[in-house]
This record gives sequence, C-alpha cells and structure tokens, in this order.
Amino acid sequence: MHPDRYHVTLVLAGRPALHGWWGSEPIARAQFTGLVGRYGQPGTRITLVDEETGATLTEWPETS
Repeated sequence: MHPDRYHVTLVLAGRPALHGWWGSEPIARAQFTGLVGRYGQPGTRITLVDEETGATLTEWPETS
C-alpha cells in the first residue's frame, strides 16, 4: 500500500486551505469527517480521493 494513497483536500472560498495524505482509508475517512464537522459551511469543499485509482471516494457537500 502506498503511504500517501488517500488524499483529503479542504478548499475555502475557492482556495486550497489544507491537504493531507494517509496510507489508511479508515484514517483518511476519519480526517475527512473531522474536517466536515469543523469547516462544513457554505463556500467550503472537502474531498477524499484515492490517488492510486483516481476515484473520488467522498465529498462535501455531496453532488448529485
């Protein structure tokens, strides 16, 4: 497993504010959830991407 496979990004008002990389999906998901709890407000975008596959695993706010 790649040590920085899971990438979480926080964008505030259209500007990148925070990036984090983890080798464990459960840890990356916990970090994602923490960011939503702390920064989840209008104008915020938070994503969790599997850098190995390129797939977006989850995002806030959710898009339909």
